[in-house]
Amino acid sequence: MLDIFSYSFFQHALIGIILVSIASAIIGTYVVCRRMVFVTGGITHASFGGLGLGFYAGLSPVVTAGIFAIASALGVEWLSERQRVREDSAIGVVWALGMALGTIFIFLTPGYVPELSSFLFGNILTISHTDLIAFGVYLAVLLSVMALFFPAIRSCAFDPNFARTQGLPVRAINLMMTVLTSVCIVLTIRLIGIMLLMSLFTMPQMIAELRTSRLLPLMGWAVAISLACSMGGVLLSIVLSVPVSSTIVLLLIILYVLARIGVRLSALCNKKRKSSL
Repeated sequence: MLDIFSYSFFQHALIGIILVSIASAIIGTYVVCRRMVFVTGGITHASFGGLGLGFYAGLSPVVTAGIFAIASALGVEWLSERQRVREDSAIGVVWALGMALGTIFIFLTPGYVPELSSFLFGNILTISHTDLIAFGVYLAVLLSVMALFFPAIRSCAFDPNFARTQGLPVRAINLMMTVLTSVCIVLTIRLIGIMLLMSLFTMPQMIAELRTSRLLPLMGWAVAISLACSMGGVLLSIVLSVPVSSTIVLLLIILYVLARIGVRLSALCNKKRKSSL
């Protein structure tokens, strides 16, 4: 088993899952705090249209998926704010449009599309040196943005109306974070897959919320949980010979259940202790 660590493709996979875990935990915390989980799901599935276009036109699927993801995110913002369309309805439109276009382009693509299953279900072992550079650059940009604008991002995430009274550019900050979220989704699709990507954007944050509600500690706990479950999922997938993404999701769910049980037991113990005094 230890011999696999000497292979470059597995080393790339480990580095990739570390970068993905950190980035998705940070972005996911913002998404959860802004209650944008459904929006993120819509962007994820809308990017399928870009994947299909990339395969059909012979272009990079990642690039075309990124264009579709950003366009769909901006489309949701435009429909909900400018056209007075309910946000959930706008998400449904871009979600359905992306999936429909993706299906048509995939059907029209000559021959078999071997990489499609990787984008749908994920295959972290296919990550390349170029992918690592791209995600490393993205993570550096994301950390720089969070370091420079964290107070403003926190205010806009928790209370945008109060942020406006403080003179903060709420629309610009939300737009910036929406674009960063879209790019993170596209870069993560090949590693985790469209079907399972949302788990890394929500599960670590749900577990972390059992311990704290402050944004910065929440991000820290989410990063730690995401790293632990992702690395554990990679090692467990080697032992069981199953897809990495599935083991990561299962570990996150198991940890969440155990954390909920721990919180409930702790509350019962405290209640008994108080009643005995």
